Order: sequence, then structure tokens, then C-alpha cells
Amino acid sequence: MNEYRAQIPHGGRWGLRARRLFDGEVFHAGAPLVVVSGGRISAVDLAGSGVSPGLPIVDLGDVTLLPGLIDAHVHLAFDPAGDAVMQMQADPDEVLLQRMHRHAQAALRAGITTVRDLGDRSYLALVLRERYLAQAQAGPEILVAGPPITVSGGHCWFLGGQADTPEELAAAVTERVARGVDVIKVMATGGRITPGCKPYQSQYGRSELQLIADAAHRAGIPVTAHAHANPAIADAMAAGVDGIEHCFFLTEQGVSLDLPTVAALAGTGVYVSTTTARPPGELPADLAQARENFARMHRAGVRLVCSSDAGVRPWKPYDCLPHGVIEFGARLGFTSAQALASVTSLAAQACAVGDRKGQIAPGYDADLLAVAGNPAADLTAILRPTAIYRAGHRCDTGPPSLP
Repeated sequence: MNEYRAQIPHGGRWGLRARRLFDGEVFHAGAPLVVVSGGRISAVDLAGSGVSPGLPIVDLGDVTLLPGLIDAHVHLAFDPAGDAVMQMQADPDEVLLQRMHRHAQAALRAGITTVRDLGDRSYLALVLRERYLAQAQAGPEILVAGPPITVSGGHCWFLGGQADTPEELAAAVTERVARGVDVIKVMATGGRITPGCKPYQSQYGRSELQLIADAAHRAGIPVTAHAHANPAIADAMAAGVDGIEHCFFLTEQGVSLDLPTVAALAGTGVYVSTTTARPPGELPADLAQARENFARMHRAGVRLVCSSDAGVRPWKPYDCLPHGVIEFGARLGFTSAQALASVTSLAAQACAVGDRKGQIAPGYDADLLAVAGNPAADLTAILRPTAIYRAGHRCDTGPPSLP
């Protein structure tokens, strides 16, 4: 492979062959060939027979080639084993940037070529985003929310996004748009990692959520809402947000699925980012019930995106997303193609990058993952990456230093 990299500089035209291919929606056999040029896919030959004379080809052998995975919900600045409240207040920017880079590298080595960071401090994810855009093999592409919008003393207040009045909420959206974020994140309910916050309690009402959504949409920016509780899920959907994070249907008494709201979610097509990916292990009763509810939501037609919420707990490492894909197949009733789409083509659509990511098709970014085996028959193949490409660069050969 070192010889290949010397012969085919980035920007050259070359081919990548695998025994099988998942294009983001459908599996294909027959040794298909993907042609890469300038960091993008220029052609896909599913028959693998129409090779241009002189085209350099890398044959990966008996593997399945997939679009690079997309984790729609991470917090790169959080140390899974640390105290986020304390660290976000005490750690200097350079310490956080180094930590974020290590976490991004862990995601990339698992085949995750795009992450959506839904809550950082001081917009540091924007700094890392620009460094990776200049050196694609250094890390996954980062889609940035910046500090999430929250009430004073509310969930993740320690990230610096507190806003209460209509004027403050409008200003918060304006600031994020001006800084160049990719998505607006709003905390519609409390959350578990912030002392004093209850995940089943609303932080904003429908009018405040609609103000945020309308302001963001006028600027051409999507909005996703952290919403655990039944009323907040319904309010966020009615306010016109593009996505809902968690969507566990929590009440003070526990998990209680609201079927009319589920039907409305399916009808509106709002993306639900489940944040359920985690390594295997026994689940607490409420989380087990939430999984059963997601299975019901899937059957009802809700668009479920598999995501991780990496960083918030010790059992949320930055490479755990593939385990969520397996769970989608084993526990939620997804076919293998549906489970993989939930972290490729569907996740790309939910993150508003579906025109260039999440599929193996001409014009799309050459973010590619090869895995040993056939995930159509066995989804655990996704745990066995053999090659990872980011914008046409092979990047699974060792983590570079922070660019």
C-alpha cells in the first residue's frame, strides 16, 4: 500500500475494487469498482468490467466497501471517564483541542469519517473542523453546532450557550450563523449529566423553540433539539425542528411512549437521532424499554438515525457507533441494509450533507470504509475495518499529530 500511495498522489485518478459494495442503500456483488479523483468519487462500475486503460487500481480483496460511517451526535470535548462540568470550566483551550483530536482519531479508526459535534465550548470544534479540512487524512469531517442553546443554569450551561429571553435566543442563533456553524442545537429539556436538571422537564416552550427554528431556517441552517420528554418532543416537532436527539419519551415515572406523537413524527419526517450506540452489555430497565420503543417507532415509519452521544459516559467511547448498527439489526428489527443506511445515507440526510456524503455514487466525497466479511449476512463485519479513506486519502495507518 505504500507503493500505491507513492504512485497515486491525492488528486490523481485511481480505482478501488472490493468483492462487495454497499452503496448507502443497496448491496452489490460482482467485484465492483469505485473510481476516485480529487477526493471525490468520479464513477462507480458495479460490474467491475469497464476499466479504463492505465487506471491504477487498488484491489482490497474479499471485503465489503461501504460509505464512511456518520455519527450524528458526539461531544468531542468530553472525556468519557471525566467530569464534564468541571473539565469544561477548568481546562484551557489547547488541552481541549488535543483531547478532541484524540477522540476524533478514535472515531476515524472505527470507520467514522464524519461526526456531528452537538456541543462544545468556545466553538473549538470549528477550529478542529478547519484544520481537518486542510489535512483530510488527519481526522473525520466535523459538522459543528458550537455551544448548545440552553436556559440559564440549564442542561450543559457550562458550555456557554445560555439564553432566556426572545432577544437572547435570536442573538444566540445570529452568533452561531455568523461563526459558520453547520447546525443549531437547542436543549428543549434537561439532561442527565448536568446536576440539578431533570431530563423529563422542558426548558423551552413551543414558542421559544419556533423562534429558534425560524431564525435558523431563514439563515439556511438546520436545527436539532435535545428532547427526552413527551411534551418537549411534541413541542419541538410542532416548532419545525429538523431533528430530535434522544427522543426517549421520558416522564417522571419512567419511559412512556406517546403513540399520537410517534404517528406525527412519522408523518412529518423529522429525523430522530437515537443516541443509543454503546458497546454490548446489560441495559438498565428504562434504556431497555427505550430500545423497544424505538423498534415500535421504526415499524411506525419514523426515520431513525443511529448515533452515539459519544463522550458523555464511560460506556460511550468514540468508536462505539458500529455497535449501535448491530443493535439496530438485532434488537430494533432493521434489515442489514436499513441498519447500515442509518449511519450512512440516512444519517447524511439528517445532517444536511446528503448531497455529498453517505453514498457511494459519482460526485460524492470519497469517504470509504472497507470491512472484512459480508455485513449483508452478518452485521458484526462492521467491527472489522480493513481500510478507511477520507476524501480519497487512506487514513487507517496511524494517527497523525494534531495539524
